[in-house]
Amino acid sequence: MTSNISFWGLIAQRAALSPEQPFTLDEQGRTLSYGQYKAQAQRTAAGLYRMGIRAGSKVAWQLPTCQESLLLTAALSRLGAAQVPLLPSLREREIGHICRQVKPQMLIGSPELNGFDFASVAHRIKVDVPDMEIYLAQKNSLPQGQELPVEADSTEGSTDKLPLRWMFSSSGTTADPKVCLHTDAMLISTAFGMVAALELWSEDVVPLVFPFTHVGGVIWLSAFMLSGCRCLLVESFSEQVIPFLSANGTTVAGAGTTFHLAYLKAQRQHGATPLMPQVRCFTGGGASKPAELHYEVKREIGGVGVVSGYGLTECPIVTMNTVRDPDDKMAGSEGRVLPGMQLKILKGDGSIAVTGEAGEICVKGPHLCERYLDSSLNERAFDADGYLKTGDLGCVDEGGWLTVTGRLKDIIVRKGENISAAKIENLLYQHPKIMDVAVIGLPDQERGELACAVVELTSEDRRLSLEELFVYCRDSGLVTQEAPERLEIVNTLPRNASGKVLKNKLRDQFS
Repeated sequence: MTSNISFWGLIAQRAALSPEQPFTLDEQGRTLSYGQYKAQAQRTAAGLYRMGIRAGSKVAWQLPTCQESLLLTAALSRLGAAQVPLLPSLREREIGHICRQVKPQMLIGSPELNGFDFASVAHRIKVDVPDMEIYLAQKNSLPQGQELPVEADSTEGSTDKLPLRWMFSSSGTTADPKVCLHTDAMLISTAFGMVAALELWSEDVVPLVFPFTHVGGVIWLSAFMLSGCRCLLVESFSEQVIPFLSANGTTVAGAGTTFHLAYLKAQRQHGATPLMPQVRCFTGGGASKPAELHYEVKREIGGVGVVSGYGLTECPIVTMNTVRDPDDKMAGSEGRVLPGMQLKILKGDGSIAVTGEAGEICVKGPHLCERYLDSSLNERAFDADGYLKTGDLGCVDEGGWLTVTGRLKDIIVRKGENISAAKIENLLYQHPKIMDVAVIGLPDQERGELACAVVELTSEDRRLSLEELFVYCRDSGLVTQEAPERLEIVNTLPRNASGKVLKNKLRDQFS
């Protein structure tokens, strides 16, 4: 397997190696083999080609974790299009910002997803992006064609230099999403490291329980192609889907603290009989985890416990534990750097920290994005040596294991997703009852963190309920998970001499 293989080349290679091997199974019983996956993706690519999609076309799309998402990803890769996957939780404000920045040729989405009227939103966004076509996709309704013309064959196999074909958005600490650019090689390289760390092979069964349009989705899709294992598709995770995972022989369960807690709850309700008798390990990442969680999962459900890693949208997996690491490292760290990756810890004075010293985590290597689409973001994000300054704090021990200790960025990491405190504050400041506000992240066992709004009220009205705050946020266009889940009312926000709110003091007070 070559290091510069394209994503479509990876799909073609797997289909040739094991065409009859079962690939996907969804909750409705629909299945695909690896050979069928390639063949159906070819037909979807032909349909998209007929609609004008070519190599270099930009296509934004928002679909749940389903068979159609995997087929659309492969079809766009077959054509050499640049794709912009959008998380299902994004709404008009975020989708509009991304589309105005990217200017996609086409926007694809479900007519209605979890109560979200995508069609109406898409047509409103089109006012600002008039050349953008809209395609509404439902189950079994992707564009279809018979075969691609000869001139569309240029994307087969590998190329000497792979173009930037992936545009993933990361909100970070800013109010608007940041779009970072990846090549096929960057994401496939990440998958190589993950496959090795988890020792994935063709007999594994792995459920996709998180949104496929997260950067981790295509990395896992690459991992399936590399290993030939089976994928269980879950549109929306809840405790109700656990019997589906159990009945179909899950061996590698994901994908973070909130999922692990749900598995533990279900196992405790189920009794002594293992819910997942064939499970080998549980993958983790994206949010902090209590050290005890690893031991609870290993003891009560089985396998080697939680195999977690550290990364971000710009650089999906930097470090990762392996299934053979000792328990104390799996419980208390995010593993060691994957092959080719480099990591340095910078102290506040700009010097490199020694072993055990905490500082800002800076990373570079084959998994790192090429750049941000908005060039104004690049200078402050990357240092002179090409390292990405993550804004996260951590330390590395004598064995090379990374422990994440905090963040420089003022973000809240809720269930693995970044929420901008500034974005919420800017909105809440406009509430007629609020005179001043600070939004902080507080530790939460299930979510990792939750958003807490600490407010000073106006003198006219000294009452404000959390429910009232939620309705205001929802009606103002915030995504549901961005709305504060806790409200604290204070007489005066603590500030330093320069007028900056002392958020650390608030965190200490309300944690």
